[in-house]
Amino acid sequence: MIVAGIGCRAGCDAAGIVALVARAAGLAGCRVDVLAAPRFKMDEAGVAAAARLLDVAMVWVEPDALDLAQARCVTRSARVAAAVGVASVAEGCALAVAGAQGRLVLARIAGDGATCALARGEAS
Repeated sequence: MIVAGIGCRAGCDAAGIVALVARAAGLAGCRVDVLAAPRFKMDEAGVAAAARLLDVAMVWVEPDALDLAQARCVTRSARVAAAVGVASVAEGCALAVAGAQGRLVLARIAGDGATCALARGEAS
């Protein structure tokens, strides 16, 4: 199972997220099975719409799971940490959903107001 973790600015549209996930999957040479984003982004219509367009499951990551995944993240942003309380949203979401033995296959990339990281889950 490949999980695409997503972070995004307010108002990020689905097309931008879909393009970024496609770019990430191409870079990693894999197919995405799940889109994961932090629960605090549930009101961002573009995120859920992107999951529908990609025809993948959507998982909203709870704050405690996102916090626990931070130690395994390889990129961190002080600006993001100040704004949302965690330093790595995309990687944290991907790793949280991938599980305790999950590992990053692509560190965070950015584009069009969004970030994306890929993690391989335990089920693979």
